[in-house]
Amino acid sequence: MAEFLRVGVLVSGTGSNLQALIDACRSGELPAKIAVVISNVPTAFALERARAAGIPAVVVSHRAYPSADGFETALRETLVMHRVELVCLAGFLRILSAQFVAAFPGHIMNIHPALLPAFGGKGMYGERVHLAVLASGVPSTGCTVHFVTEVPDGGPIIAQATVPVQAGDTSATLAARVAKEEHRLYPAAVRLFAERRLRLEGDRVKVLPAVVSGSAAEAR
Repeated sequence: MAEFLRVGVLVSGTGSNLQALIDACRSGELPAKIAVVISNVPTAFALERARAAGIPAVVVSHRAYPSADGFETALRETLVMHRVELVCLAGFLRILSAQFVAAFPGHIMNIHPALLPAFGGKGMYGERVHLAVLASGVPSTGCTVHFVTEVPDGGPIIAQATVPVQAGDTSATLAARVAKEEHRLYPAAVRLFAERRLRLEGDRVKVLPAVVSGSAAEAR
């Protein structure tokens, strides 16, 4: 693996989680480089965020291909061309096939705006998630970073953060509270990957302790 982890980010919308990753890379908090941002939506604002940061921004529109296979082949080729080591889904509104996931085993992450396995699965994204949370009456919700498998939102959980559901919340106010945690949690999870501290053990993720340098250990 290169000194800086090469990340490819797949987006469909505004890209606030992409911005969180960009900011974390810039600050040095995240030892990674975003090698490419790919969107299936040509007008996605996330592409503008990438361009403003000097990151290659590529459109691979699913509508331009007669089949999902052709679309995913173009995605894979773009990621490989940019030598991507970790694929991060950041509001990417396409379900990836088992064949695509198998091409990057244990190297695709997603962030979901709820505490999986609750309020996840096909069709559960964005405002739909927050409306379902509010309708359920649960006292808390949050966000989850997980590895992607062929089961939508069903992959091994890497990290979660919890926020309260407050009286009078709307889907917008709840989304804002969850998003604040998303923007903290996603870069932290990618950092663990970059530091090789994530180990897949079946359907679970084990977080390994940080490696202490020799000089730091001697100073203790």
